[in-house]
Amino acid sequence: MASTNYEPRIAIVYASVTGNTKAVAEILQKICLSEGLEVELWPVTDFPLSELSRFDAVLIGTYTWGSGEIPKEMHGLFEAFEGPDRTGLVTAVFGTGDSFFAAFCGAVDRFRDMLFVQTDLAATLKIELVPQEADIIRCEKLIASVTKRLPAFPRYIGGYNE
Repeated sequence: MASTNYEPRIAIVYASVTGNTKAVAEILQKICLSEGLEVELWPVTDFPLSELSRFDAVLIGTYTWGSGEIPKEMHGLFEAFEGPDRTGLVTAVFGTGDSFFAAFCGAVDRFRDMLFVQTDLAATLKIELVPQEADIIRCEKLIASVTKRLPAFPRYIGGYNE
């Protein structure tokens, strides 16, 4: 395997009311750290939108408001992806929700649709309410999908080498 000094920069930006989406964000952060990835965890209210371009990948975590709407605190981030050319930015979106509602994780769907057009969308993940043990595997797969899209990065995610 060729040696590389390339260290992708990953941001995990989330909004959480109940703590469920934050819990998923923290699981994703732990997976990244265990794989030796440089990752920053940000509540959306603290994330500097002006620095979006310094990241190679951005993972977005959102809860859903009302009838499948994006929460107000996420609007600025949503609009930032619609701005200058972001086609080279690898993204993923995740969220938690209650399937009781007709628009289960509707904000995830809205971000997904926009990110698919504006960025290099790698993965989408919806989790029912609180993350469970089985969801950790799904989180690992999300991180693997993201890292596969990063240029010149050796893939060791999940205990295997591609």
